[in-house]
Amino acid sequence: MSKYRSEALTILFVRCIFILVAAGLGVQMIRTEGIRDQPVWILWLTFAIVMLAAIGTIAIDVLFKHKRLDVITAIYFGLIIGLFLTYILRLALASVLTEQTAIVQVAGLIFGMCICYGCISVLMQTKDDFRFIIPYVEFSREIKGARPYVLDTSAVIDGRIADLVNAHVFDSQLVMPRFVIKELQAIADSSDRLRRMRGRRGLDILNGLRNNDEIDLKIFDHEDPEWSNQPVDIKLVFLAKELDGRIVTNDYNLNKVAKLHDVAAINLNDIANALKPQFLPGESIEVKVIKPGEESGQGVAYLEDGTMIVIEGGREHINQIIHITVTSVLQTSAGRMVFGKVD
Repeated sequence: MSKYRSEALTILFVRCIFILVAAGLGVQMIRTEGIRDQPVWILWLTFAIVMLAAIGTIAIDVLFKHKRLDVITAIYFGLIIGLFLTYILRLALASVLTEQTAIVQVAGLIFGMCICYGCISVLMQTKDDFRFIIPYVEFSREIKGARPYVLDTSAVIDGRIADLVNAHVFDSQLVMPRFVIKELQAIADSSDRLRRMRGRRGLDILNGLRNNDEIDLKIFDHEDPEWSNQPVDIKLVFLAKELDGRIVTNDYNLNKVAKLHDVAAINLNDIANALKPQFLPGESIEVKVIKPGEESGQGVAYLEDGTMIVIEGGREHINQIIHITVTSVLQTSAGRMVFGKVD
């Protein structure tokens, strides 16, 4: 059973229990003294109101599927602080207006309503400035253990990250920052056709990772106010440092910037080069000559991974499969080149 299906069944079970508790509460209310002596239709109306309140609560829960924990936390703390301040204010008013009970109650309700709104509004507008907000603690708890991988835009667009994750090369949690998703969306909406296609491919790959139940992918929503005017690369470095994670990228410059900030970075191109087969001088391999080389008598062949092979004396064997002997191997920034001669 997948993780998401298990969570859905758990939530369904909780909702059923909630309905049963509401039904029990409704029965208890119509049995209380002062209500049980009322006409039958009032008893049924009371029971129906309780059940409608329970069903309405579940409906609101279902309607708002994507809930922000930081927003809920701000409302929660705002209500607690507002109710506490309202209680203190009512005590102060009661001590001054000892004989004006009705005025104290009305004033308490009015001030309580205003104070609760003010507290909730202040916390929702300044929640990013506080470090006690629950979402940050919760996220840190979830990423304990193996260090997470923070995905860069270039790594998602590249597409090989999905194959590496499916091959269990990256077995820790994947973290996708919200500002990287925004950059992907901006690329997908670009007027340039090639950039637009690359951005859409990145979004498709990201959706594929999210829909895979075996992949632990988290969308990181929080963005520190100090990062607001920084470029995406610097935000990635700061986020990886905050989460003690590693950046997965294809960007050579980001790789250098991460090293300057003592942040681990994994370059997919380095992984691809490391996985290419190693050849020793004197080793014999079988290749198909594709085209003539730049020098006289040279032929060019390619391996399945794209490695270029320059063959001395291979020009006359174009479109033929031949055996060659490796003479040398050259590693460049563009990749690995193999030189050989016809056996």
